[in-house]
Amino acid sequence: MTRALTLAALLLAAAPAAAQDRLTLLLDWFVNPNHAPVVLAEELGYFADQGLEVEVTAPADPSAPPKTVAAGGADLAISYQPQLHLQVAEGLPLVRVGTLIATPLNCLMVRADSAIDGPADLEGLKVGFSVAGVEEALLQQLLSQAGLTLGDVEMVNVNFSLGPALMSGQVDAVIGAYRNFTLNQMEIEGVPGRCLYLEELGIPAYDELVYIANPDSMDAGRIARFLAATELAVQHMINDPQGAWETFAATAPELQDELNERAFFDTVPRFSLTPAAFDHGRYRGFETFLSEAGLVEGTRPVSELAIDVGAE
Repeated sequence: MTRALTLAALLLAAAPAAAQDRLTLLLDWFVNPNHAPVVLAEELGYFADQGLEVEVTAPADPSAPPKTVAAGGADLAISYQPQLHLQVAEGLPLVRVGTLIATPLNCLMVRADSAIDGPADLEGLKVGFSVAGVEEALLQQLLSQAGLTLGDVEMVNVNFSLGPALMSGQVDAVIGAYRNFTLNQMEIEGVPGRCLYLEELGIPAYDELVYIANPDSMDAGRIARFLAATELAVQHMINDPQGAWETFAATAPELQDELNERAFFDTVPRFSLTPAAFDHGRYRGFETFLSEAGLVEGTRPVSELAIDVGAE
């Protein structure tokens, strides 16, 4: 993850010299347009205005950040609402303290020329995935609505190579591909794709990317200031998307390509305008969904899953 660490270092280069409160943030993956509010909050001085010095680190292992936060090794991590439910059920001391991307990005993706128009058409076909557990539960729910089970399809672990596996014909569909990235990747490479949107097929809506913290050791005041800075960054993107893209892309040469530019503009309307606030019903509904799917035992109260630090 050398380039990720390089990008993270660039984020820190502009840190103000004055003594400020330090906050550590672990990303979920290498720096990309999904992280634009964090990058822009640094570049535009919003963190400094909040008296914060934010240290951003990209992980070598994408599964590590939640565990690191739970162990007290970082203040915040970017993670995923579906995984948060599973981790809390397993006993990890984690809680959602802010929302980064407030809509699902995941979808059931097929090639544009595919005859697949719904879950019923998957019978006997190969479906690629990368992360066992949640993705299988989502697919299981989709199939059940068509009277099918996971046994009616062939699940293929494509090891985070969802787009290439679909474009090459290795699989007939994939679940777990991000609509803001993979669709653009496929179009650029001349094999356009098509999304069947989970939230339009009976899956409860959820927050794709969230900020998580350890509720036993977190500094709610610092986190609230962090969220205030990223909220300003999102407002800037909404008001001046082109200028925001230029500022974001200028932070690293690796970001200055067609895929990142397309993904940036496709993601802008999906960022949470009020990152501190959250929808209680959304978390309660997804917890119930996971319980009914057999992925968690029982259900936990929303207060154990998500909080508004501004109200703490």
